[in-house]
Amino acid sequence: MAVWIQAQQLQGDALHQMQSLYGQHFPIEVRHYLSQWIESQLWDAIDLENPQEEFKAKRLLDSLIQELQNKAEHQVGEDGFLLKIKLGHYASQLKSTYDRCPLELVRCIKHILYTEQRLVREATNSSSPVGGMMDSMSQKYQQINQAFEELRLLTQDTENDLRKLQHNQEYFIIQYQESLRIQAQLTSLATLPPADRQLREPALLSKRATVEAWLTREANTLQKYRLDLAEKHQKTLQLLRKQQTIILDDELIQWKRRQQLAGNGGPPEGGLDILQSWCEKLAETIWQNRQQIRRAEHLRQQLPIPGPIEELLNDLNSTITDIISALVTSTFIIEKQPPQVLKTQTKFAATVRLLVGGKLNVHMNPPQVKATIVSEQQAKALLKNENTRNDSSGEILNNNCVMEYHQTTGTLSAHFRNMSLKRIKRSDRRGAESVTEEKFTILFESQFSIGGNELVFQVKTLSLPVVVIVHGSQDNNATATVLWDNAFAETGRVPFLVPDKVIWPQLCDAINMKYKAEVQSNRGLSEENLVFLAQKAFSSSSNNPDDYRNMTMTWSQFNRESLPGRNFTFWQWFDGVMELTKKHLKPHWNDGAILGFVNKQQAQDMLMSKPNGTFLLRFSDSEIGGITIAWVAENPNKAGERMVWNLMPYTTKDFSIRSLSDRISDLNHLLFLYPDRHKDEVFSKYYTPPLSKAVDGYVKPQIKQVVPEFTTANPDPSSGNPTYMDHGASPAPVNHPHTYGIYPPMSDSMLDTDGDFDLDDTMDVARHVEELLRRPVDSQWGGQQS
Repeated sequence: MAVWIQAQQLQGDALHQMQSLYGQHFPIEVRHYLSQWIESQLWDAIDLENPQEEFKAKRLLDSLIQELQNKAEHQVGEDGFLLKIKLGHYASQLKSTYDRCPLELVRCIKHILYTEQRLVREATNSSSPVGGMMDSMSQKYQQINQAFEELRLLTQDTENDLRKLQHNQEYFIIQYQESLRIQAQLTSLATLPPADRQLREPALLSKRATVEAWLTREANTLQKYRLDLAEKHQKTLQLLRKQQTIILDDELIQWKRRQQLAGNGGPPEGGLDILQSWCEKLAETIWQNRQQIRRAEHLRQQLPIPGPIEELLNDLNSTITDIISALVTSTFIIEKQPPQVLKTQTKFAATVRLLVGGKLNVHMNPPQVKATIVSEQQAKALLKNENTRNDSSGEILNNNCVMEYHQTTGTLSAHFRNMSLKRIKRSDRRGAESVTEEKFTILFESQFSIGGNELVFQVKTLSLPVVVIVHGSQDNNATATVLWDNAFAETGRVPFLVPDKVIWPQLCDAINMKYKAEVQSNRGLSEENLVFLAQKAFSSSSNNPDDYRNMTMTWSQFNRESLPGRNFTFWQWFDGVMELTKKHLKPHWNDGAILGFVNKQQAQDMLMSKPNGTFLLRFSDSEIGGITIAWVAENPNKAGERMVWNLMPYTTKDFSIRSLSDRISDLNHLLFLYPDRHKDEVFSKYYTPPLSKAVDGYVKPQIKQVVPEFTTANPDPSSGNPTYMDHGASPAPVNHPHTYGIYPPMSDSMLDTDGDFDLDDTMDVARHVEELLRRPVDSQWGGQQS
């Protein structure tokens, strides 16, 4: 169902929130009459941080205005006439508003659609039978909203009490002035004759006594009002602290943790709209209470009454300042992290956001944010508030940016679009630590004031750890450092401490998350895959998953020490598999055509029970980023015996020449993908279409994969292509006296000592075929026949 149809069914506060999304910046009528068109556009495909995307946004703006104008032209009748005028006005208004800044229109509509979807989702969950029993998140949100309502009522109550106190104090001052006037009259009686003084003095003395008695009682009452108000403010501040702790120490920290895991391929951390709305409510409530406390202090100064209230107000003022300081400094966050593997001399971006900037009017004097790269030791010193000013570990170009306020979304943020790390200064490394294990961080800092320079804040925030590289060859090991840190960092840690070892299931979760994200697949690593990886990691032969549940893996095992008998680490091998799958094998992995995580012995055991021509695809054990084909066929050296053959591994270099599916198509001795699916059923949709026929006596060259021991030349020269042996015949090579120039004489076998085919030699044959096919057809065959 369209979002707009569902949004119109919202009720109560949700409906009010939805209506508040619209205004002059984007009229609700436009949303209504163009709902289908708006929801069908690819708003998310536009990167708001990339100025080069502005032309796309401009096209969308022009299309929106055109749609509005078309809608207006089709209105008929009396009501249609008014609507026609209104829609035409909206078209002109939108063009005027966004013509110079079309990206702001995209930002506005994305915000509207996101909020509507959230409101509809929340309403659907709360009204559905399952949603009737609200999940823990919904309950938490409800508790937060209830606490805000309680804070609103408390703040309103103290506001009423403060007004009452002010009114009573003003009346008290009037009466106090009256008592001074009476005293002045009594003093003036001394100048009168005794008879007149005796006549007037008793009445004045009685009046003075009455007023002074009232003033004494009222002073005590005012003091009680002040103390009661201070106690109410104490209660409000306690609840404010509790609410702020939930939002900043729970919800915001969880968002940051999700952001960190997203760096490993976890689900997106989610938008900040809800968090910002909560932080803005906190800021508004804190500021209202702060102003009330200041007014109470002003009343005390205006009419000092001895008692504990002065100390109480000082404590309240100190507490409320601490609360708002914590809110402002904690809500200065990195919305878009810089890349965690950072290459020098390469452009990168980041976005910093102040969640309470709009509510506290910080944008009225937009602050500037500065970015600096600092080392792990410098980051530790920063958190200890040690003086590290002007300390940095490198030079970042374009590292200053002014925060911008986006009125449509109410966000205040700084978009660093063109930063570049010019140079890096490394520290002395510890022990076996390599440069790709050294962690840095980007420090973002700014200064601004609120309340007319009443409070000045110096804010700073650190990015997730980054590993600096100078060459692409370092990317693999740097990614390992980032993966380990993102996965196993603990909240509130000292920068950037991580455990040196973790239990195997924890590592499985991390690499599975990374694998699914890199390959962009919902098909993650199965339990069988993880057992294979455990066998590789721990040099074990056990097939029981339970044997690995309590085993631990150290960082050294993960990416320092080479696997037994290999010159690469566990991570380097796994990362090679990911890269190969991501670049060339993604559809086949998603189809389930690649078993992948199977060793040579397992492949042999699986295939020997299957008919000849059955094959499977497994990742190479001996080569980084390699995949091999294993198949079962007759042993050419021993009649009646079958064996499993393994093709030398393919790598990215090979697939850049010819795809996996085409290579499988080329090899006619491969019949069934394990366990029993015909290969064409699985791979035919990925085959490259046949090339066109010869033109002007020339044919286009084409490379085909051949395995000489399983092929024979085609005796029909007119076809120009090799044919493959019938699998019912002996798999031993067949020697023909005439090769027709297609294959060179082969005296040496292309099998290695393990029964694997050497791919380089087979590609020599392919290149020979390609060279041959470049020749004109007539001369090619004429030379053979003569």
